[in-house]
Amino acid sequence: MTEIVDGHHHIWRQADLPWLVGPMQPRIFGPYEAVRRDYPIREYLNDLEGSGVTRSVYVQTNWANDRFEDEAAWVQQTADEHGWPHAIVAYANFAVDDVRPQLDRLKRYPLVRGVRMQLHWHENPLYRFAAKPDLCIDPMVRRNIAHLADYGWSFDLQLFAPQMPDGAQLAGSCPKVTFVLQHAGMHEDLSPGGRAAWRAGMARLATCPNVVSKLSGLGTFIHRNDPAHIAAVVTDTVAIFGAERCLFGSNFPIEKLWTSYRELVDAFRAAAAPLNAEQRDAIFRGTATRVYRL
Repeated sequence: MTEIVDGHHHIWRQADLPWLVGPMQPRIFGPYEAVRRDYPIREYLNDLEGSGVTRSVYVQTNWANDRFEDEAAWVQQTADEHGWPHAIVAYANFAVDDVRPQLDRLKRYPLVRGVRMQLHWHENPLYRFAAKPDLCIDPMVRRNIAHLADYGWSFDLQLFAPQMPDGAQLAGSCPKVTFVLQHAGMHEDLSPGGRAAWRAGMARLATCPNVVSKLSGLGTFIHRNDPAHIAAVVTDTVAIFGAERCLFGSNFPIEKLWTSYRELVDAFRAAAAPLNAEQRDAIFRGTATRVYRL
């Protein structure tokens, strides 16, 4: 069985996530009562049983910002006890004078391979996360992200199509840092104009050789597992970036709101079926293995 690498959230504790406690807050992925609870590693492993997945990467899940090290420590402990996950993308706040003291704290955890600070901003407040739309080109943020090269870590880049030119400037200014584009560029506007803008932004990002695209979270804005939609995004993204710069990610447990792990993997396998064996191997194994040093 070809090795498949899961590339997103899969372990969390309700008590540590502010958006999972207190009053229900609207979220980008719709109603989330079903995952408003602990999601332990054993449940994750049960979810992926029979899918062919053999390794996984944990991506930070927005614990309170001042507990960024607690999150990395807890996931490292989980991996030490259970053998999963196999790499960690931690959180750090890059909008400070010097991020390196945070990065030095994260160095204590051997599975850390990268860092994410979500930079996506949208005119729709429901889709908005970052404090302002142009953090990608903020000189302080850019300078701090460049420091990741000294640690050998990647940056998971999350933004919308209108922000992609700024994202490309960021990637171009940090040539020694690998950028992992989250959710294939957060393709939320599926109108003809929206699709054209997304493709143009993706093409701009692809001119930066240090950017790869994660094929994940494709149900985020449509709230379902849609094989036709997945196939369209996979086909376009591979055409723009090349399979050697694409990697699969499950975005579980968010996608668990509308599908099973096996059904999700099957949809991605179907989308990649027209590609040759080498291209499929890159998407489902090679790229993630290289980027996250698995």
